[in-house]
Amino acid sequence: MKVCGVELKGNDAIVCIMSKENGLYDIPHTRVQKITLDNAGDAEQVQKFQFTFAKLMEDYQVSHVVIKGRALKGKFAGGPVSFKLEAAIQLISDLTVEILSGTFIKKELAKSQIDIDFRDTGLKQYQEQAFNSVFAFLESK
Repeated sequence: MKVCGVELKGNDAIVCIMSKENGLYDIPHTRVQKITLDNAGDAEQVQKFQFTFAKLMEDYQVSHVVIKGRALKGKFAGGPVSFKLEAAIQLISDLTVEILSGTFIKKELAKSQIDIDFRDTGLKQYQEQAFNSVFAFLESK
């Protein structure tokens, strides 16, 4: 099963694709680490973002997407554009999309028997939250 972890931050969807087979994890090198929505007010730009994201998932044969959830209100609430990105991703047909809470991710990482040092993954530092999301999801399965 190939899964894509996503962290939505500002106008960016930061991605990390990972698969798990027979207890072995694989992180393929992807052509992009984040997809940006340039103008959230322009419907054409939102459609372009959605198409680009869907094409990336299709090219890497990803069937499941997990998005790190954001607070709806309060000090750490997600920005309005991030919720637009989330909706655009959720509306892609042929993809199963789940929102993972921060507490679920922390709980799964804490009870994991596998200790992966993020620096050894070869990913960029800004991909760490997307990595944690997909790793926690795969550990829960």
